[in-house]
This record gives sequence, C-alpha cells and structure tokens, in this order.
Amino acid sequence: MKTVRTRRWLFVFAILAAVSYLGVRGPGISPASAADAKIRPKKTATGQTLVEQTVVQAAPSPAAPASGWDSERAMSGQDDWEPANAVDPINPNFVYQLTTRYSGPTACKNCKLPAIIFRASSDGGASWGADKFIEASIKAQNDPEIEVAASGHVYAVWLDAFVPGASFSKSMDRGVTWSTPKSFTGKGTKPSYSDKPILAISRDGQHVYIAFNAGDSWVVASHDFGNSFSAPVKTNSDSRQWFHNGGAVSAANGNVVYFGAADFSGTYAGDAGVDVIMSTNGGMTWTTTRVDTSRQMPDCPWAPGCTLGFFGTSIALAIDPNGTLMIAYHVNATAGAPEQMYIRTSTNGVNWSARTQISDPSPSVNNGFPAIAAGPTAGDFRVAWQDDRNGSTTAWNTWYRRTINGGGSFSAAVRLSDLGSGAPYKTSAGYAFPYGDYFEMAVDSNGRNHVVWGEGTSYSGPGGTWYTRGQ
Repeated sequence: MKTVRTRRWLFVFAILAAVSYLGVRGPGISPASAADAKIRPKKTATGQTLVEQTVVQAAPSPAAPASGWDSERAMSGQDDWEPANAVDPINPNFVYQLTTRYSGPTACKNCKLPAIIFRASSDGGASWGADKFIEASIKAQNDPEIEVAASGHVYAVWLDAFVPGASFSKSMDRGVTWSTPKSFTGKGTKPSYSDKPILAISRDGQHVYIAFNAGDSWVVASHDFGNSFSAPVKTNSDSRQWFHNGGAVSAANGNVVYFGAADFSGTYAGDAGVDVIMSTNGGMTWTTTRVDTSRQMPDCPWAPGCTLGFFGTSIALAIDPNGTLMIAYHVNATAGAPEQMYIRTSTNGVNWSARTQISDPSPSVNNGFPAIAAGPTAGDFRVAWQDDRNGSTTAWNTWYRRTINGGGSFSAAVRLSDLGSGAPYKTSAGYAFPYGDYFEMAVDSNGRNHVVWGEGTSYSGPGGTWYTRGQ
C-alpha cells in the first residue's frame, strides 16, 4: 500500500524470498497475496517475452477542469501506479514525482520491473523533464515516497522487494544523481524483511524517519540528514498486522514525529484500528493512540485481482505551521458496508476532536485512499480521496476539499479527475477503479496544490498515474 491491501501474511520466509523477485503487483504485496497478484510479463532487449502490458493512451478529449485547476494529465503511456509527489518548501518552481512502473524499458539488461521512476519539474509542474530510474535494480520495486528539504535536497524511499526492503536515497542536485541506497532489513537483522515504507522529514532535512511494517510496526530514524540511521524500533506489542499511511515531523522540534497507521487481524476479517504513533524523543520510544475503530471492510469481488483487504481503512496525516495535526481516514459502522471519509484534529497527537464526515453523505458510496497536506498558514489543510458516487463500483473519481479554519468548515468537493477519455478505463462518469491504494498531495509555498493518483481498469490493471495542480 500505500501498498496492496491484499496484505495477508504467511510467515514463511522461503515464499517471501521467492515472491520478492517476481515483480508481482502490489504496493507492499505480502507473500500470501502473491497468488492473487498479476505478474507483469515484459520483453527483454533480445525480444524474448517475459511479460508485457501497457496502457494505450488515446488523445484526451477536451474537458472543463474545475475552476482554478489544470485538467488532469497522464504521467506516461506506461502501466504506472501508486505515485508519490513533493514540492520544494522554499522554491515553488521545483516539483518532484515518483511512480511504480510495470511496463516499458528497464534500467539495465538484468533489471526488473516494476521499477521506481523519477521525474522533476522546474516550472511549478507546467512541464516535466525526462523520466529517470533512481536505481538499476535486479529486484522488483514498489511503494515510493518522496520529500524535499528547505536546502532543496530530495529524499526518497521505496521498497526494493521485501529483502532488503525499504531503501533510502538522497539527491543533492535536484534528482540528477542519487546516493547509494541504504536499507534496514535483511539476513541476520531484526526484522529480516520490510514492507510499505512511509517517509517523514523535518523542514531542514536533518531529522529523517521511515516507518515500515514487517507484520509489526517498525521505525528507523536519522538525525544527520540521512547519512546514518538507528536500528529499527518496534512500536507495537500485539500480534496485529500494521500498515503506515502518513507521517509528519513537528516544525518546532525535529525530535517530535507522528505516523498514521491502521491495524488489522491476520486475515483482515473483523475490526480494524485507526491509530496515531508518536515519538517525542527522536524515535527512541513510541506511544500509540487508538483514534477510531472500523468494522470489517467491504469486499471487492467485482474488480479482477481485488480481494478482502484492499478497501481496509487507511489514515493520512499532516501538521500545520502552528503544530496542529489533522488526520483523514475512512471507517464504517457495519461490517461489509462502504466506508465513509472523516477528519479529526489534535494539538498533541493524543487528544483528538470529534470526527467530521467530509465524504458524500450517501451511505452507499465507497470512499478510500486519503491524501492530506497542510497549507502555508495555520488552519489550512487540503484533503483528497477517491470515491464511486458517480456510479457504484464502476465510476470512480478523485475529489478535493479544503479548510482554512482547522476543520471548522470545508469547501465544496471538487472533482479533479475531469477527463472523460484518454485511456481505456475512462468515461465521462469517471474511471473504472482506483489503481493502487495510495496517492499523494503536496502544497507549495504559494499555496498551489499538486495532486498525483492512480486510475485503472481494475485492481490488476493496466492503469496509469495522473496529475493535476491548482488552488
């Protein structure tokens, strides 16, 4: 996830190791899910067929974007999913994106797909440079995250298979070159593997935190700009399955960091928890606050490749310049029912406001995959998510709402996925299915939103990464 939420887990390392080389679909696909995931064949340079699937992009038809927003644009004609997005906090001209790519060229003769693709804009997202590989890897890559420090240095983390798993790299020249990746798990380590990393950094880039799951919840920390990291610290003491979905570092103190996470049973049946994990001492110790609870998530039998787990609750998190936290998450009150989107706020990560629903009021609408970002002033938060209000299970769209008073009131919902054509999965009502179970939003110093998400034919794809900007 920000990986596959078909996250069923088998503690069989041999299966895990085998799956990690296959390039199976999934942000954080767990080994038990591998049989449900679709392997993407591709052709080698010599023409031997290994696997291939691409998105055929038709010329987009004219459409009227929402006021103040660009029309959505596809990142490429390839099979892309689960993108990440970041802006330079000082210079709004520099915008960066990562996506997981399942089709097209590889970085080297023996390199694998999927691979993490990077691109940069130097004019605020109006145009983009060439796609680049961050790393030439012989393992399947997934789950990218990206952040930018006030220095202009770019930080990235992604999953390099399950072993070595979460891998961190840094660019000091705006993505032209990257440091040798650092990883935190592998043979002889505890834990021995990792899945779905979440990256959070302080504004100056000195304090870097990476949360990831290995069944349990783990975090590593750096206080020297990512040059060295602590050993992984486990934050939970139960036997639940933990998945992190968002993180933020306090602007006032880089030793204070928060992660939003959800916890599930081993089979994803039954209740799920909405949690905030917090450290006030630089990641040495952690406390967890249960914020809300969801009944069992809805299933998705209509979407090829989708299984119980995909629509499980997730929680995005952001912090404003005054230190106020806002979370956006989705839960239900009846097992199997569609989940609704809510927000809550806190000034300390422990005590939270009553929840406020921001999704469509119809209880039959499925909602999921929140993204949240804080604006440049106190109380300014922007939230985006995906729902099927335009056609139950068949017409999904990406929506946006904003508050400038800390959640006291919100603007009307804006539909960001405005094109009715341009890919085989698009109609005037929306796209066929959310592609992947996370996406990202960033806000630049001028207050402009940059939103990037996935659309596809089904969970199995193919699909693409789409981007828009506006305010």
